[in-house]
Amino acid sequence: MTAAGGLELVDQFLQQLSTQRRASRHTIAAYRADLEKLVVSAGAQTLSALTSHDVRRYMANLHSAGLSPASIARTLSAWRSMYRWLCERGLAPLNPAIGVRGPKRSKRLPKALSADQAVTFAGQPADDSSVAHRDHAIVELLYSSGLRLAELVSLDYRYFDPEGATPASSSWIDLPVAEATVTGKGGKTRTVPIGAPACAALVRWLTLRSAQARCDQRALFVATGGKRLSARSVQSRLALLSRKLGLGIHVHPHVLRHSFASHLLQSSGD
Repeated sequence: MTAAGGLELVDQFLQQLSTQRRASRHTIAAYRADLEKLVVSAGAQTLSALTSHDVRRYMANLHSAGLSPASIARTLSAWRSMYRWLCERGLAPLNPAIGVRGPKRSKRLPKALSADQAVTFAGQPADDSSVAHRDHAIVELLYSSGLRLAELVSLDYRYFDPEGATPASSSWIDLPVAEATVTGKGGKTRTVPIGAPACAALVRWLTLRSAQARCDQRALFVATGGKRLSARSVQSRLALLSRKLGLGIHVHPHVLRHSFASHLLQSSGD
């Protein structure tokens, strides 16, 4: 089969997309561009003779040519669809694009707060209420120690030994030595320091916490109902605070974790 023969099959497939699936012109144009890459890559080989090895090689060539991972993923999806159509009509013995993965997309790092934004965000409590002091302690602790959200909400206000069916604490703070012990990803336990501003905010919160928490509640941070504060509630409170302060950035827990790491690197290089 010549390249012209391959392009004829592409035309037939796109005609089916247009008439039976009512694909838009934009979709058809995108599919055509991606499928023409397949025909060009195959050269003198027939589409029915291509193997998974060939498809992987073509993907590598596209990556080397500078095509982005997202574009390669879209191209690979178009090839899979084309081969599915060919297989259904007996025009190809197998789908060589099945099981082939494109290059991993690079993860975008969350935007870090500037030093001034961090100071503003971790400033003073919004008011003198217990909730405001709790939120202030949360922000200070996240920024001071670089905790993950799950680690933060799992903290107990001190270490507890196992009692009956209740296990021992897996994560807790130890203010006298300014440390937090947390169990993170993979069940790994680590100890992180707590900065002086965070310690001060935690001391203030703990004086108010007892009036809000249930008597048997171990959690460091509790909701107004006395139960352990949820991860979703922390996310909502941080987003609300960032809007009130007019920071111009959506602040979620990982932004504070990334800011902690960025500012730590900056300070170590000064």
